[in-house]
Amino acid sequence: MIRVLVADDHPVVRHGLCTMLEIEDDIVVVGRAGDGEEAVEQARETHPDIILMDVQMPNVDGIEALRRIRAEDPGARVIVLTTYRNEDYIFPSLRAGARGYLLKDASRQELADAIRAVARGESLLDPAVAETVNNADRRHDTLTARELEVLRLMADQHSNAQIAEKLFVSENTVKTHVSNILAKLGCADRAAAVLTAWKRHLIAE
Repeated sequence: MIRVLVADDHPVVRHGLCTMLEIEDDIVVVGRAGDGEEAVEQARETHPDIILMDVQMPNVDGIEALRRIRAEDPGARVIVLTTYRNEDYIFPSLRAGARGYLLKDASRQELADAIRAVARGESLLDPAVAETVNNADRRHDTLTARELEVLRLMADQHSNAQIAEKLFVSENTVKTHVSNILAKLGCADRAAAVLTAWKRHLIAE
């Protein structure tokens, strides 16, 4: 049996998910949480095989709960189940260690199959989410090795002059690299570029 913890702040949704899953012969719901803090506590108590985690929840949101759960148990397998399909939720969830990312319009069969796949050690993205990730990857393929180097130094809060000194190039060359990075990432300033790079795994925090 695959033991599942369901975390969602909407009682009707939470009940519906549990009812759907308990129809399956090989899945049993071992915990129900109404917010991220409760999810962390129940994960600690029940040691589920799979955790279904909503993103937007009170007290502690799903992404922070995911981080805490994975910090205590690096082997925890979490599937984010949400209505959000934009990069601001997808990439932080994946960076926090989510093994799957599904949208709430998934069918009962799709949800059950995703749980089985992740329980087997696989990773799974909703097709719409996978397309978003792939599109982001294609945009970032155009960053050169030098631009990535400049981006990492930007993340370390180096000024253009400091970057120029470290890379043995002129400050004008650095300014050109920074302009190219902002354009390719679709960002208006350095801070936004660094945040975007973190979210999309281009550089490590």
